[in-house]
Amino acid sequence: MELTGAQILMKSLEDEGVETIFGIPGGTVIPLYDAIFDSPIKHVLVRHEQAAAHAADGYSRAGDKVGVCVATSGPGATNLVTGIATAYMDSSPLVAVTGQVATGSIGTDVFQEAFILGISLPIVKHSLQVRSPDEIPQAIGDAMYIASTGRPGPVIVDFPVDVQRAKCGYERPKEVNYPGYSADLPEELDNLDMAAAMIRDAKRPLVIAGNGVNISRAFEPMKNFSEKLELPVATSLLGKGSIPGDHPNAIGMVGMHGNAAVNRALSKADVLIVVGSRLSDRSTGKHADFAQKARVIHIDLDVAEIDKNIETHLYLIGDAGRILDLLTAEAAGHDSPERRAWREEIRVMDENEPLRREANDGAVYPWQIMDALSDVLKDEAIVTTEVGQHQMWAAQYYKSLHPRRFLTSGGLGTMGFGLPASIGAHFARPDLPIVCIAGDGSAMMNIQELDTYARYGLPIKVLLLDNNCLGMVRQWQQLFYDERFSHTIYTRCPDFVKIAHGMGVEAFTADDPGNLRRSIERAIETPGPVLVHIPIPQRQNVFPMVPAGASLSEMIL
Repeated sequence: MELTGAQILMKSLEDEGVETIFGIPGGTVIPLYDAIFDSPIKHVLVRHEQAAAHAADGYSRAGDKVGVCVATSGPGATNLVTGIATAYMDSSPLVAVTGQVATGSIGTDVFQEAFILGISLPIVKHSLQVRSPDEIPQAIGDAMYIASTGRPGPVIVDFPVDVQRAKCGYERPKEVNYPGYSADLPEELDNLDMAAAMIRDAKRPLVIAGNGVNISRAFEPMKNFSEKLELPVATSLLGKGSIPGDHPNAIGMVGMHGNAAVNRALSKADVLIVVGSRLSDRSTGKHADFAQKARVIHIDLDVAEIDKNIETHLYLIGDAGRILDLLTAEAAGHDSPERRAWREEIRVMDENEPLRREANDGAVYPWQIMDALSDVLKDEAIVTTEVGQHQMWAAQYYKSLHPRRFLTSGGLGTMGFGLPASIGAHFARPDLPIVCIAGDGSAMMNIQELDTYARYGLPIKVLLLDNNCLGMVRQWQQLFYDERFSHTIYTRCPDFVKIAHGMGVEAFTADDPGNLRRSIERAIETPGPVLVHIPIPQRQNVFPMVPAGASLSEMIL
């Protein structure tokens, strides 16, 4: 039986195990949406294409499947770009299906034509355009395979409208075999014995666990590696959750807003084991001053990350879990009183310079919110964040006890990520409560998705920290620009409770620190979506803070 190209695409997605997609219809995807009408795949209608991409991203981060989003040609496709770039920077598997004008009109600047393959070239793992319906099954199979294997990333499938209408028979591809691409995990383990010896002999070793630990699901190997070899473990922002936050060897986050003790320990470490982290500037501070006394062992799947930012002494390429298991077997069993003394030294440093918890004026402070949320949830939930000061407070104070439950935009730092990502997270893990931590500035980037919450009755809870400003930029202006607050402090503030009510979402204000826990419990217990509006002091800053271009030792506390 012949099917239309649109029907073949949906059938291909079904055969690839896709259960949920996110998108908005438009002119060049009308045939596709006609096919969606009859498909068992659930389509989630969002309010903006950027939100569709972030929702698909949140779906993949929270679950075990590739996120899929759909947009029409021209502005629909270009609206996906920020979400695609977010997924690319954080190595998140995503397939974006974009409508395109008819093949005979491509290149003629007809209505709503945009060369999305060219526009997105630097921010995708791969992209392709189908030109006939018989290409579709192979194209979808290739896209899903490429997005999810090796180092994950986004793939675009561009789908001209006449190809959607054209008919042919459907045959599922027997295998995925994209020329020039191999999903076999690369391995370079020639340095394994040397790395094990270096770790075994280290007196002041330190581990940085990055997003690669979460992506490769190397949580148990990381925990075992830390315990058997008596290693303190710091995490990058995206590495949060790769070791339980309450583990005795977990010492907190590294970098610009990392724990003071972690940053100080880096200057004293003699061996640094970096696992699945690209060591971005936000983690290292001034590259020339980073971990100067340490010999660096870098473990990564992507050889392109080796020596990209920080020069290594040894590197190991391959799956993080497998390499950690091999190192544990090679280096374990060495009794080291020096390491116990080293971990105690880090503990004392943290005790002497803890994360700030001041409160003396009756206002609600960010740390109180995160402590109360940690206490209520006990990490039996998925937390997404927007981007800004609230994101850093969440990273610092919220206790992540499980992997892949703290979802945030790291590499691109995308304001507007958290609300739609929580939608995807819900559909990936409907068994878990979903909480989005937002700031008033970042929430406004995709606040229209509160309507999506309401239409689907999603039990997502939003904690909106409102300081009536663009807090992180305001903080920089206060500290480094002589308090010249250029366009960061709002002259008026939206009524977020009324906005939420207008969107069909239950909402209330929580401004009493003594009643904060009960307010969060009330939100969790209330059926459906809830927004909790929490005013916080405008001049509350995120500390520690390493100024841009400074070394980690130059923290402002």
